[in-house]
Amino acid sequence: MSTVVVGYFLAGVIGLSLGLVGGGGSILAVPVLVYLMGITPKTAIAMSLVIVGMVSLFGAVPHWRLGNVCFQTALLFAPAAMLGTYLGARLAALPAIDDTIQMGLFATTMLLAAVLMICKSDRSSPDVAIASEVQGSVSTSQHRNLWLWIAIEGFGVGVLTGLVGVGGGFAIVPALVLLGNIPMQQAVGTSLPIVALKSVTGFLGYLGQVELDWQLMVSFTIAASGGTLLGVYLVPSLKAQHLQKGFGCFLVLLAGFILWQNWQTIS
Repeated sequence: MSTVVVGYFLAGVIGLSLGLVGGGGSILAVPVLVYLMGITPKTAIAMSLVIVGMVSLFGAVPHWRLGNVCFQTALLFAPAAMLGTYLGARLAALPAIDDTIQMGLFATTMLLAAVLMICKSDRSSPDVAIASEVQGSVSTSQHRNLWLWIAIEGFGVGVLTGLVGVGGGFAIVPALVLLGNIPMQQAVGTSLPIVALKSVTGFLGYLGQVELDWQLMVSFTIAASGGTLLGVYLVPSLKAQHLQKGFGCFLVLLAGFILWQNWQTIS
């Protein structure tokens, strides 16, 4: 019983992370479902896509009301990300991709996300200033190429999402800031509908592969949605750099635990 309570508490933390930094939802959802709720990894990845997708969509509404959602940028990023996510989900059905491989890839991706967050948080200059510098240093032709790179990254992040269940907010937000030239708060808000859309296609890719616990998904979604609302309204009063560094350090510890668990399984 106590494990279940902790699991639902962490569901709220999943939503809080999505509301505050636009990512980290799946990175927390998958290990919570696997190690606290007893769900198999492949099923947990499919369920996390539903949970994080619904919570992201829910969290996008207050961000939109605050003016933090750039739909033009989201529509550019989303199609490639959706295609990549579906492809990644179908790759997960291959016999060679077993639970151990998926969780190993998941933990490796988590470490990469942690490094990106910690390094990004150590930069002294604000994201908006960096984005403005990027725009000022490129020509019109190069600027068009930046938008192409957004779509390419969207596809790559999508494949990763479908394969190991990582929503990709940790990669989407920096891309929107540095390549899309939008402020940090708008990047966080814009990332949420993108995560929601690609979660839909990723889930479709998993249909028929796994048996889902719909009751658990609904209850987790409700708990996480409350955390998302809190995160959205805390955004203006908290420094993104501090949040990212703290969350990144936490991810390092969690990734180490998952890799250790995987090693125990193999040996």
